[in-house]
Amino acid sequence: MQTSDDTLQASSPTVQPDLTHARFPLGQLAATPGVLALLEQHRVSLFDLLARHASGVDWGDVGTEDAQANDQALIHGTRLLSCYTLVPGNPDTRVWIISEADRSVTTALKPSEY
Repeated sequence: MQTSDDTLQASSPTVQPDLTHARFPLGQLAATPGVLALLEQHRVSLFDLLARHASGVDWGDVGTEDAQANDQALIHGTRLLSCYTLVPGNPDTRVWIISEADRSVTTALKPSEY
């Protein structure tokens, strides 16, 4: 995925997610302007969410089938999806984090931006 007006690079040389317990590489990091605004509004660190995603343990608010699909994706190298709800019970505060099958790119976005 190329960075464009609709997608901003989320990585910075000085601020990176703690990947001590990462089970897969995130690749290039990208985030949409909408998700960055949502995270700022709720004072949530994108890097904390990326670390949760990369841990391969905390997929957030995905259903059982999606969690099992993610567990299989770790073995077979397919796409990974985590969903984190910033305000419990408020679906408008959901953040999706998607790592592509080849692990070249991980993107944070709002579901409405998919």
